[in-house]
Amino acid sequence: MAGITHTELPLPSFDKPVKVLLVVSPYYAEIAANMVAGAEATLTAAGASFDRIDVPGALEIPTAISIANNHSNFDGFVALGCVVRGETTHYETVCNDSSRALQLLGLEGVCIGNGILTVESIGQAEVRADPADQNKGGGAAAAALHLVALSRKWGGPAGDIGFKGKSILMAGEESKQA
Repeated sequence: MAGITHTELPLPSFDKPVKVLLVVSPYYAEIAANMVAGAEATLTAAGASFDRIDVPGALEIPTAISIANNHSNFDGFVALGCVVRGETTHYETVCNDSSRALQLLGLEGVCIGNGILTVESIGQAEVRADPADQNKGGGAAAAALHLVALSRKWGGPAGDIGFKGKSILMAGEESKQA
């Protein structure tokens, strides 16, 4: 892919503190450590605070994010893990299901940067995880921060748009007005 460049957006700035949770599967410990280092450096550069939890594997990452989203006060989440193709179809299941679950959470408004690597070999993972090379952990953190910024931009009071704040009279009901 010579000659093709990638565009990286500048990190967003925030007027209020940002709190992010790193949800990490350390199944491949060295890969996870590099991903975390890249994510932490990006979050620090943006002035965000962060915490970290570990889960057994990539399939548990979306569930942990959902639990944290429902029971905590994090603004965003960074999913970090690695799935390496093996000899069975388990690879496809883990890749597809973890990605789909993260996407469904995102469509519900949860701000998630997906840094679950899906690779053919450990060598590919090492290049992608290395903060001095492709820095996919940092990229996932940046994605989460951009979604937090977008959520804050449009997340204020909506006023009386659509049916919000309106009394709705359903067919067959009597008017509730006096």
